[in-house]
Amino acid sequence: MYRIIIPFLFLIFCLFPPKAAAQAVIRSDNYNIQMPNFNSGAGIPSSGNYRLDSTIGQTAAGLYSSAGYRVRSGFQYIHSIIPFSFAMSNYLINFGTLVTGVPATMSATLTVSDGGAGGYKVTARESDYLKTSGGIAIPDTTCDSSSCSESAAGVWALSSTYGFGYNMSGNDIPADFADATYFRHFANASQSQTDQVVMTSANVGRNRTATMTYKINVSGVQAAGSYQNRILFTAVPSY
Repeated sequence: MYRIIIPFLFLIFCLFPPKAAAQAVIRSDNYNIQMPNFNSGAGIPSSGNYRLDSTIGQTAAGLYSSAGYRVRSGFQYIHSIIPFSFAMSNYLINFGTLVTGVPATMSATLTVSDGGAGGYKVTARESDYLKTSGGIAIPDTTCDSSSCSESAAGVWALSSTYGFGYNMSGNDIPADFADATYFRHFANASQSQTDQVVMTSANVGRNRTATMTYKINVSGVQAAGSYQNRILFTAVPSY
């Protein structure tokens, strides 16, 4: 009997603009602002029927853009119109009992909202191969004809190809996931492999969703047991 349980971890890194007091120079470890000015009115007034961002009296408040840049000037831009968030629909993947030579699949939905001017990315890696407590491992798939890796997808359609891997479909996924037959294996931290991007976009958007489909197939010589590993997701916005 094969029992596969994969718990997931994810990290979300968000950058929030710090509050600044009026003074001649504003400094931190990350920035240095010269000659800040007082404004006659700014803030976020609201009532039961409205919410309004405002900047009054600032020298050049507004949105400025060209082919090479975009500048959002004014206190109304101090927070993102679309706050950054990352969610996953399924944190525990349990394949249950596997049948040799019969691939099993399960899926989870990744959802990202992002309003940062630089877009976002989500990366993933596994802690190790799927292993028993005694160290017996199920290998990561290399797909049919050894055509895939942690950074490039390949076709995995044969029931005689064994291992563990994943497919991506939906919004903002890497282009090498051409269709549902294309898989990669996860970057393996125990093998010093670098985290790989599974979703990314340079544009803002709400509820960008992608489906990650996990696939496992074991051979008749794979030892019975309970196999586990962990997948780490890291979601990073860019401002």
